[in-house]
Amino acid sequence: MPKADYITRISPRLTLRGARLMMAAAVRKAQAIGVAMDIAVVDDAGHLLVFNRMDGAKLSSIDIAISKAWTAACARRATHEYAEIAGPGRPAFGIHVSNHGRFMIVGGGLPVHEDGQIVGGIGCSSGTIQQDCEVATAGIKALASRTRRSRR
Repeated sequence: MPKADYITRISPRLTLRGARLMMAAAVRKAQAIGVAMDIAVVDDAGHLLVFNRMDGAKLSSIDIAISKAWTAACARRATHEYAEIAGPGRPAFGIHVSNHGRFMIVGGGLPVHEDGQIVGGIGCSSGTIQQDCEVATAGIKALASRTRRSRR
């Protein structure tokens, strides 16, 4: 009879080095578009790995960036996807007040995937939703490009 699996042992993990790589790329993108940002990268459980508040970034966006990263990692989907389903009368209405108000439904938080699994999240705030998503995407692309090369 096959042995039952009660614990998984092999799972990709986002390292501090990977989070720093993402951060550097995100900061470069924010500089390129001329927007000072608050940027956070978390692991798959939503724990903060790195945070950067660029000079001139909005102070009110510190917690927002961290919460966007947390939401993307823990909910396993982009924060902007919740904006569409969390309005009054929609299936996820009220979710933004869950988890002590930490759940973000504003764009700019993206999950980080590796080998089909969520390994973390990145959250950006201080720009428009489009700018926040653009900067977060730059961080994810930098990590994906490096991990693809290392698998060759």
